[in-house]
Amino acid sequence: MTSTYGRENFVEGTWQDFWGVRFKWSSKHLTPKQLKPLTYSYDKIATDAVDRLHEIASLPDTKTPPPDEETEETAKTNGGKKPRWDMYGLMKEYASNDETIGRLWNEVHTIPEWVDWDQIERGQKIFWRYGGPAISTLTFLSLLGGMGSARTVETLDRTGGFDAKVVRRRLLETTQHTLNVHRDLKSIQPGGDGFVNSVRVRLLHSTIRRRILQMASQRPGYYNISKYGIPINDLDSIGTINTFSTTMIWMGLPRQGIYMRRQEILDYLALWRYIAHLMGTPHAWMATPESARSMMESLVISEIRPSKASANLANNIITGLERRPPTYASREFMCAQTYWLNGRDLAASLEIERPSVYYSALVFGQCLFFATLSYINRSFSWLDERNINLVRRVFYTVLLEDKSKGGLGYVSRFSFKYIPAFDRMSTERGVATAGSVSRPGIERTALLSLISFSGLACVCAWYAFKMLIWIFGDLF
Repeated sequence: MTSTYGRENFVEGTWQDFWGVRFKWSSKHLTPKQLKPLTYSYDKIATDAVDRLHEIASLPDTKTPPPDEETEETAKTNGGKKPRWDMYGLMKEYASNDETIGRLWNEVHTIPEWVDWDQIERGQKIFWRYGGPAISTLTFLSLLGGMGSARTVETLDRTGGFDAKVVRRRLLETTQHTLNVHRDLKSIQPGGDGFVNSVRVRLLHSTIRRRILQMASQRPGYYNISKYGIPINDLDSIGTINTFSTTMIWMGLPRQGIYMRRQEILDYLALWRYIAHLMGTPHAWMATPESARSMMESLVISEIRPSKASANLANNIITGLERRPPTYASREFMCAQTYWLNGRDLAASLEIERPSVYYSALVFGQCLFFATLSYINRSFSWLDERNINLVRRVFYTVLLEDKSKGGLGYVSRFSFKYIPAFDRMSTERGVATAGSVSRPGIERTALLSLISFSGLACVCAWYAFKMLIWIFGDLF
């Protein structure tokens, strides 16, 4: 629903319908006016630590900071410039003797009393249990659909990280963080890869905020703080955690025919609440499924208001992934996924081409495939564990480790690679690569699934008809 802004009726018990999300308003929901103050608050602890780290790095008697070694791939991205220094490594070095840096270090290493490690581990396994539909959700609903937030896009647009030529690498680096926080319990605990990745991303966010605010002070027209709020503010951070957690629970998976069990919802929220803690994001709203869902629904009303820049970045995601490994998905198929997961109104507002019936049917076939496997696997503990281990191994191989299969091919340290600049006020829409090499990929799986289920439905219908004839034959 795209035409009701400014005429919302936030009365308890009234039905709300925005962008295909329909719910009844309650006292747990927050109006856009109530959420607005969060656009001017932000992660002060990390911001102060980043300021201090820059001061230390600039001192003449400071040791040369550890380089950020991301293989020659980073050197290409940086245009051959010297490796960037490792901010996390510098923070670790000075945490014990600098109060400002130590405050951040101590916060991330303090385990909240509500953390139950057994529950966190169960939450991690949920991602692998629903691996295929989870990745589809994060790509085409959480990320691409999330571009519908015009206010948030104002920050993303200035980094250059969503240019069609680099967006695929940018997404794979985000995937590294996603996989690592779900990998195993050791990875998300202090010192593990998922833990360190989360803190690095937190430092990166503070660095981007620092840079944009500095540029806005030099050229007031560069970024409108009164209109968009502080860059990467608390509401932006809540929205990010929301797209990885509640959006998948109550939008992404259900739209693919999959519904989590109550305990799964509790476990998955607990995991992402802990990740929110590590990343300096307000997280009290995740304490219960009811409050978490209410926040998700409130954000749909408050934040999803697409702009031209929203459409450019959303289209660049599809362009950057078109016919590329490991899925080799066509643009038409990805457009169909976008419509299926986001709904017609939002997808059209993002200027995504409307798919044909054929490609929509393929997405339906993919949903049948995902849902069937998910329900079968989770019904048997031994099969569930086997599937979790298999999906984990395959995802790490094809998305991160094996560059020949389309993986990232290096370990990202989430350095400040996509730097805002005065000559980069907006990201242009990339040109579609319709002539790229096409290989059998996810679309063939979707087609085979559709054919198989259609055949099975026909056989079942035939036998049902024969059974009716056998039972009631004497009546005809």
